[in-house]
Amino acid sequence: MKNEMEEIDNLIRDTLNQEEAKFYDALDEQNIFEMIFGLFKGKNAWINILMNIVVVVFFGCFLYCGSQFFNSETTEGLIRWGLGSLTFLICISMLKIFSWMQMDKHAILREMKRLELQVMSLSSKISD
Repeated sequence: MKNEMEEIDNLIRDTLNQEEAKFYDALDEQNIFEMIFGLFKGKNAWINILMNIVVVVFFGCFLYCGSQFFNSETTEGLIRWGLGSLTFLICISMLKIFSWMQMDKHAILREMKRLELQVMSLSSKISD
């Protein structure tokens, strides 16, 4: 299967001009670190930076609530601090899920661009 994909990639590169081939190579699969740092590029980078700042603040609040939970001596205090730490932990999880969804969206868009280039390449071969 991998050899077939490499053959298809080579065939597409042969039909594209130099600039298009360079763009096609930039659309190659990314590792996890490239995907994470890719969140901080583009138009919506500011919201990802803001969300990470909020995650750090919420994590600090979670640690504070957790320490107060273990230092609490009353049942009411245990319930309050436990619910507080659970709330912050859920908020952190939701923000992280949003980031993972953004990474998945970028991967899908990259694959769509690869498909567009493949269709363009095949249509130019057919018309010749």
